[in-house]
This record gives sequence, C-alpha cells and structure tokens, in this order.
Amino acid sequence: MASGPPVRVDRAAAAGSERPKRTILQIVAPGEIGGLESVVLALAAGQTRRGQRVTVAVVSEPREGEHPFAAALIEAGVATVSFSVPARAYLKERALLKRLCEGVKPDVVHTHGYRPDILHAGSRLRRRFATVTTLHGSSKIGGRTTFHELLQLFLLRRFDAVIAVSRELAETLRGKRVPRDRLHLIPNAWSDRLPVADAFEARKFLGIPADGMVVGWVGRLIPIKGADVLLEAARHLDDLPITISFVGDGSERARLEDLARNAGLSDKVRFHGSVPDAARYMRAFDVFVLSSRSEGTPITLLEAIAAKVPVVATTVGGVPDVVGSAGAILVPAQDPLRLAEAIRDVIKNRTSAAARADTAANRLSTNYNIDRWLDAHDEVYQDAISHRIARTL
Repeated sequence: MASGPPVRVDRAAAAGSERPKRTILQIVAPGEIGGLESVVLALAAGQTRRGQRVTVAVVSEPREGEHPFAAALIEAGVATVSFSVPARAYLKERALLKRLCEGVKPDVVHTHGYRPDILHAGSRLRRRFATVTTLHGSSKIGGRTTFHELLQLFLLRRFDAVIAVSRELAETLRGKRVPRDRLHLIPNAWSDRLPVADAFEARKFLGIPADGMVVGWVGRLIPIKGADVLLEAARHLDDLPITISFVGDGSERARLEDLARNAGLSDKVRFHGSVPDAARYMRAFDVFVLSSRSEGTPITLLEAIAAKVPVVATTVGGVPDVVGSAGAILVPAQDPLRLAEAIRDVIKNRTSAAARADTAANRLSTNYNIDRWLDAHDEVYQDAISHRIARTL
C-alpha cells in the first residue's frame, strides 16, 4: 500500500479551453545564461505569446552594459525591468521590487533561485498576489551558497505553490518541506527557439577540427556538474583519436585545466568558455556527455536530444525520466570507468547510438512539449491564486 498520495503531476489543460489573462511578474537573479535562465526565458516568452501580461524583473550586480539574460528577454519580446544592486544590498532590492509590484499589480509573482525566494517570499505585499517558486535543483557549490539554499528550503512553506522540475526533487520535498497540496511536478520542456547549426558550421564556430570524433560537455564548471569525472574518464580513452570539448565557464575552470594538463590530456581537451546560445552548436559533437553528480531536469540534455546527438549521462535527478530506458546510455554518478566504457560504446557502435538518439528525440517531442508545459504552469497559477484567496478569507 502506498504511504501517501503521489506527487501531483500537472496535466495539460483541455484543448481549446479559455485561458484567463493574468498579470505575471517573474523575478530572477541570473548568472550568465544557463539552465535556470533558459527555463525562465522560455516560460516568459511562451506566456507573452499567449497574451499573458508578463514582466520579468532581472536583478544583477552593477556591470557595464545590459545583462545578457535581460538582453535575451528583450530580444524575445518580453517586458523586462533590470535592477542593478550590489550583492548584499538586500533592503534596497526589496524596496525596488516592492515599488515594481505596486506598479505592475501582479496576480502572480513567480520567483526563481534562492536569492529571490529568500528576499521576496515573506514580503508583506504577498497577500495581494499569489506566490509561486520553481526549484530548479541545488548547485551545491558550498560556503555561503549552502546556507542560502538551506534557508530557501525553510521558506518554501510560505509559497502558495512550489514547482519541482524532477520527480526526484519532488519526492525530496513532498510533505517535508512543502505541503502536498502545494507541490507540483513540472519537468522542464524543450523550446526550439534557435536554429541548430550543422556539424561542419558548429565545429568551425567552436574551432574544432572538422574530422575526428568529438565528445561534448556543456554546462557551468562547478563541482556538482562533474566535469572532473569526464576528465578522469578520458584517461581510460587515451587510445582513441578524440577531442573532448568543454563548453561553459565557472569557478572550477582553472582547476580543471590543471587536471587536464597534469593528466597529459592537453592535446585532447578544449575549454571554450561561455558560448552564447550554445544549443545551436550541439551537432559539433559525436556524443554528448552529462556527468553531473546531481540535477533537476537539465536543459542541456534536452538541447542535445533535440539535436539528435547520442547521449551518455549519469542516473541523477530527472535524467532517467527524460531519456527512458532506450534513449541513452546511463551510468552511475562519479564512476569514470563506467563513463569511459559508455563513451567508447557510442564511438564504436555508431548505428545503435544513432537509433538511441532517434528514440530520445521522439520521446522529447511527445513528453516535453512546450505547449503542455505552459498549460501546466497555467494550472499551477490558478491553484496558487485559489490558495491565496482561501488563506485571506
């Protein structure tokens, strides 16, 4: 017998049903454009296309020029308000967002990431609108970030609705951090907003030789993403004429470059740094590797699948749900030998690898459709508004 009701999985609204027009304020403190930022961009752009009144508040530290995430939102036609505030100017940030809320008069405020959750979850303005947050997964960077992420978890009960992007994350939160009736499972969806370059064009852009086999990795260079595990796996692939291509940047880059150099891998490994719209260049790779120690539902995985690149990934977070049993080779996290064996299998058995890539792409288009995803958010917003009204009666 089940120990309790299952996590709620929000389904698409009935075809042709009328969607209420809402005023929605999304709040995010972005890094350079990555998974979380891609999700918010797809959500805000999709809601705007549907006629919702959407504003995204982008909170960032002072910098020269527009933040690239704000620029991407504006290019997508999303109403965007940028706030430049120092890292610890918490009172100033709250005052700015309070003033914005008074002007926008949102029906729903939807926050993303621990900083907006902590600073704005307990706002006294919250009785005027429903509050929603999306848990995109933990960075597990350590230090002050660990404290902030724990505080974020503590505050989740204040929200009218909490969205988890993977079944594993939802099960962790269910009933412990979040009341069951306020927890919603909505895995990330795929938005094909960018054309994908062919293999030749993608390799030319990245500066990778046109011939030879390329193992690709895309993400932030932080410990939880496991780039070091791929480097260790590469030591078991020294007999193969491959290039290992790391696209992304982060706090671990210098250490990873040292690891590659000390392991004698400098001639095989390329660090490209941050590449805007990296999804466009996925076809530069013969195999895409996701070597993370923990994940939600990673956008880079969806991007690789959409480009029909064979995938080798760790069995973490929502990854097994995305690829199913036949869409990729899955290996345990932090097992470089098994990871190397899986990469070798893809390179040696191209026909079966291509078949898995086709299977994963078909599964992606069926199960991770952007319209169903937007419908699910509509339902969550309605539940959050109903919950807020019930609490104020």
